[in-house]
Amino acid sequence: MKRILNVVEYNKASSWVRLANYFLDFIILSVINYLLSILANFLYEVTSIEFFYLYSNGNILWQFFIGNFNYCLYYFLMENHLDGRTVAKYITGTQVISTDGTKPTTQQIIYRSLSRIVPFDGISFLGINGWHDKWSETRVINMKNYQAEIQAKSEIEDLGKKEIA
Repeated sequence: MKRILNVVEYNKASSWVRLANYFLDFIILSVINYLLSILANFLYEVTSIEFFYLYSNGNILWQFFIGNFNYCLYYFLMENHLDGRTVAKYITGTQVISTDGTKPTTQQIIYRSLSRIVPFDGISFLGINGWHDKWSETRVINMKNYQAEIQAKSEIEDLGKKEIA
């Protein structure tokens, strides 16, 4: 179990910001899924490969599977390769970090991404911490406030040190 730093807990993003992140990412994912569906339909018309037909016009169970796969893949790729941020997190100035204040590991991002499949996880953050935060030992923080507090603590620690000219 990782250490939970107070500076991380004090600078968590508000529930309203988290809700905004959820809706913005949902819109982006819907556009991506729509474009992929158009592409799959076009590829089916050109190649007659059955997979592309299923992707764009499959039954509800197949659509559920593909939708969840794209959902997990989006969050994994974005948060893992963009330093804990998605498009919505860039817009709202938030970021995912470990509870100990470090960059999340790939394993933590995998846990975050896969736990989003759990029903009602998208609104679980309205409590103290979302399930995907709790299970992966991560937090979504307000970057501006977090960095300001880290800077202030650093400056306080440097007060007693002798400056060499």
